[in-house]
Amino acid sequence: MPDRLIAYAKDLRDRSTDAERLLWTQLRTRRLGGLKFRRQHPIGSYIVDFVCLEKKLVIELDGGQHAEPDKKEYDKERDAWLEREGYRMLRFWDNEVLLHSREVLEVIREHCVGHPPLHPLPSREGTDGSEYLPSREGK
Repeated sequence: MPDRLIAYAKDLRDRSTDAERLLWTQLRTRRLGGLKFRRQHPIGSYIVDFVCLEKKLVIELDGGQHAEPDKKEYDKERDAWLEREGYRMLRFWDNEVLLHSREVLEVIREHCVGHPPLHPLPSREGTDGSEYLPSREGK
């Protein structure tokens, strides 16, 4: 793994967003189902926000810039590469994590340990034209 990629991952950990910090408090030290998560972890030539290597589950938190066409295309190509490597993808908007953290954790738990979510995240479709990101899983 290139040293520059490792250095960049460390820099991203130092500059975490509020949403990343909040989610990390719930995922760190095996707090979710006893599973080990890593944050800002290099996989291939990419750095993913969170990953459970045991379950091959990648969690990405997206700010508004991810709604821009060029960023959406980059995310699509990146997700396709990770999926070809055997990873499953979950994406959440930052504000979903900040406003609905319990529901976000339940969606993650469902994908990790097979428990259905008690409180599914509300669909945002139709409110501003954007779609609920976890529904893009596998696409």
